[in-house]
Amino acid sequence: MDTVVSGIRSTGNLHLGNYFGAIRNFLKMQEENRCFFFVADYHSLTTHPHPDDLHGNIRQILAEYLACGIDPEKATIYVQSDVPEVTELYLLMNMNAYVGELERTASFKEKIRKHPDNINAGLLTYPVLMAADIIIHRAQKVPVGKDQEQHLEMTRRFARRFNTMYGVEYFPEPDAYNFGKQLLKIPGLDGSGKMGKSEGNGIFLADDPKEIRKKVMRAVTDAGPVAPDSEPSEPVKNLFTIMEVVSEPSTLAYFKEKHATCEIRYGDLKKQLAEDIIKVTEPIRERINQILNDPVYLGRIVRQGGEAARESASKTVREVREIIGYKPF
Repeated sequence: MDTVVSGIRSTGNLHLGNYFGAIRNFLKMQEENRCFFFVADYHSLTTHPHPDDLHGNIRQILAEYLACGIDPEKATIYVQSDVPEVTELYLLMNMNAYVGELERTASFKEKIRKHPDNINAGLLTYPVLMAADIIIHRAQKVPVGKDQEQHLEMTRRFARRFNTMYGVEYFPEPDAYNFGKQLLKIPGLDGSGKMGKSEGNGIFLADDPKEIRKKVMRAVTDAGPVAPDSEPSEPVKNLFTIMEVVSEPSTLAYFKEKHATCEIRYGDLKKQLAEDIIKVTEPIRERINQILNDPVYLGRIVRQGGEAARESASKTVREVREIIGYKPF
């Protein structure tokens, strides 16, 4: 059984793309591996040093992941800032990370372009904190997206550098957890690209039915098929892709046939799609609200996860200190 570590952003709500993409695979991972899922609240401070409601954001994202099926009895789910050992390992790893290699990371270059007035040390050493998050549980696998592949390679480099420097084989060099074709990419409602919070093109799991209907009815389409059996435009393909994961196969087949015969009415398509999305998301939304309205339950889950994470992390930090040469008197 592999140990798997994955960070969860602490800002923003989960959308359909998250649910049918990574989260569905997280549910499978927790059945087959020793999983640690953490809310990366320290990471969020690199670009949001004054968050409007840090605690509220953490509560919301925890409730959403739990409502989607992350099981605290099968996986460890915790808040990054509840495990102070992470920051100690982050400090120790920073001693063996070089400014030049950190400045060359694609994410650092992108962030300083977007946030020229907030080029802070945390932003520069973001990959080191990410590495500490992973290796503190001596993980073998990490689910990462394309934008995080370079950071995972740097984690492998830091682990290898530590092992070489101290003549040990202590830290595994974690590999990417490859979902392959199982990782669905859900497009946005704006006719291009994937669904995302920053793009403003998403259906969120916490959206109520009225909001979902409003968003879907505004989705981009086209003027209609130009000839029988013509290829759907990209925006219409996107709606069909969403329908493929939320609707009955017969419903999708019906609207594809209507498109092929130039009889499709996009208003009807959108109305059906909205109702099918609501059918999927409404039980999750209700569960999110139940969890948010039960602070005792949420507090118990966070404490339980924090204790389990600290038990794992403290063992690693204790052994790392011994390897480096810190000895008790």
